[in-house]
Amino acid sequence: MTLTLSPVRAAGTGTARPRRNRTTLYVWLFLTPTVLLYGAFTVYPIISSYVYSLTDWNGFDEGARFIGLANYQEVLADPMFWSSFGLTLTFMVIAVPLQVLTTLLLAILLNSPKMPLRNLFRTALFLPVVTTTAIVGVVMQFVFDPASGPVNLALRETGLVTEGVDFLGQSSTALFTTIGVYVWKWAGITLVYWLAALQTVPNEVYEAARLDGAGAPALLRHITLPLLKPFLIIITLLSIEASLQVFDLVLTMTGGGPFYSTEVIEVYIYRWAFAGTVPRLGYASAAAVLFGLFVCVIGLMQLLAVRATRRTRRAS
Repeated sequence: MTLTLSPVRAAGTGTARPRRNRTTLYVWLFLTPTVLLYGAFTVYPIISSYVYSLTDWNGFDEGARFIGLANYQEVLADPMFWSSFGLTLTFMVIAVPLQVLTTLLLAILLNSPKMPLRNLFRTALFLPVVTTTAIVGVVMQFVFDPASGPVNLALRETGLVTEGVDFLGQSSTALFTTIGVYVWKWAGITLVYWLAALQTVPNEVYEAARLDGAGAPALLRHITLPLLKPFLIIITLLSIEASLQVFDLVLTMTGGGPFYSTEVIEVYIYRWAFAGTVPRLGYASAAAVLFGLFVCVIGLMQLLAVRATRRTRRAS
């Protein structure tokens, strides 16, 4: 017995392929501007950084002189590079736990239906996120001004200090002040992560625990925190990656000073590439490549953590 396609089905099969091809063409047509812009402003600069890192070039000469791995050797032998790298790690080690734990507590409070004006507080905490970082840095220079800044005025009015404290002009306070502003600036986005994570905890679990006589501390310790452990890993890694990208805030607040006490690795790269009397784009590119490799390691850790979290949730 032989099977034959009906005329209607055969006609439909014949028109499906041109329609699919036309859809694919439209997709690529709409993606073309994005692909071109991404290639021009992301892919090309990354490839160029690798190429320039092998050359001695100041950005003005017509040709770049190939010197191989000499820039990498010089960068790795520079104590200022390792100082900047250490400051970057210090920034990360202090800012990330402070940001993650503070926003977790705020999220637990703002997730409670009994919290008055919780929507207002959520909006207020998220407003700094949508504010341009460079503007925040410039404004904070006036906020922490030792003569007329509101912070020092408040400290003098309360009698905590007799003279203004130059928070951004002293090596002992500049980095910690910048970290505090960073945590305030980006706390809103981490708060959103935690609020989304709290929505995954079933209300039935809380109700069953309350019927057994569990109070608020017991609910937090035995239900909320254990169920949030997978999200803690992801949020922490996202916060770590974000804390490595503080160039605009540090540059506008302190410029890397005083005495290089806030010169994180991004500002170090900027100083060699653009701020010096004679720019050294090859040297700066080598430092940028090394820093990029470190960020890639953080991204790989994030990927592994996400996969481990998925396995844990499936197993549970």
